Amino acid sequence: MTEIETIIGSIQPLDEQIQAKAIQRLDQLIKPKGSLGTLEKIAIQLAGIQGTSRPKIYKKCTIVMASDNGIVEEKVASAPQVVTLSQTLSILNGLAGINALSKQAGADVKVVDVGIAKEIHHSSLISRKIRKGTSNMCKGPAMSYEEAQQGIKVGMDMVKSVIEEGYNVIGTGEMGIGNTSTSSAMIISFTGCSVEKAVGKGAGLTEDGYEHKKKVISQVLKVNQPNRNDPIDVLSKVGGFDIAGLVGCYLGAAYYRVPIVMDGVISATAALTAYYLNPLVKEYIIPSHDSVEPGYTLICQIMGLQPMLHMNMRLGEGTGCPLAFHLIESACAMINDMATFEEVALNSDFLIEF
Repeated sequence: MTEIETIIGSIQPLDEQIQAKAIQRLDQLIKPKGSLGTLEKIAIQLAGIQGTSRPKIYKKCTIVMASDNGIVEEKVASAPQVVTLSQTLSILNGLAGINALSKQAGADVKVVDVGIAKEIHHSSLISRKIRKGTSNMCKGPAMSYEEAQQGIKVGMDMVKSVIEEGYNVIGTGEMGIGNTSTSSAMIISFTGCSVEKAVGKGAGLTEDGYEHKKKVISQVLKVNQPNRNDPIDVLSKVGGFDIAGLVGCYLGAAYYRVPIVMDGVISATAALTAYYLNPLVKEYIIPSHDSVEPGYTLICQIMGLQPMLHMNMRLGEGTGCPLAFHLIESACAMINDMATFEEVALNSDFLIEF
């Protein structure tokens, strides 16, 4: 077995006994049962992941996978390919949206070059370049099967590395012009849905550009004929190196038992791919915001996930993750720091009736 196969086959479900203890404690806190809603759900999930009824978050980071996509040759994006390079440098220099939100949340950002078309040099960059961008998938596979596996391995290794640095919650981000095209092609491949249900306008296409993008994605699927029963085949034929890296992050997080936060549609596409490789991955995912890209809703329906935030966001970069970190830490504060009825010597029946 390959290392990827070993990790996929070794993922375990959450600890249900510990979750039961967490539920018991939550029900004893000085509040009506279930009155803190999603915060309680997160606390129970964290308990099952960490194996303790008193889960805690120590260090937070978002892993940003940066890569270029050959499909931009077909003019499916509103921005030129060089923006991948320039925006990656902005993130590395602490100037982008993900940096501002992460700083406010007390979280770090790790930037990984898995396939930027240009050479990039920065002291903070983690260079794991597979090659300089994927091939134009309108003319054939975006990458080889082996390159897709290599990308997945990059993500797995990144998760292992950040855990060794003491991080115990991970966000998923990306930077790559053209990656709403790769994500929509993958969503259609997996679900068989219509082009209209998966393809969005990305970073701001005109109506004419949007119609052209849909035609290009249809051609991509006709040329490549991805095998929906083999998630890595789908990834290799119509995906991107950034998505491959994030697939590895989700698998690695589930294997090493750390919560992983899902951002927008590209991050969600990687999550869906990992889910099809092993459905237990879903138990480790915490969705952040409800992306306005159409394929996002479909992915959440398939995996049974409910995003916490509805803010009309579509930037990517992992920007939903630091926002979710606040709520995850709030869930920990609730289950750890709220008092129980016994601790404050209150009559629980009276308080609930009140």
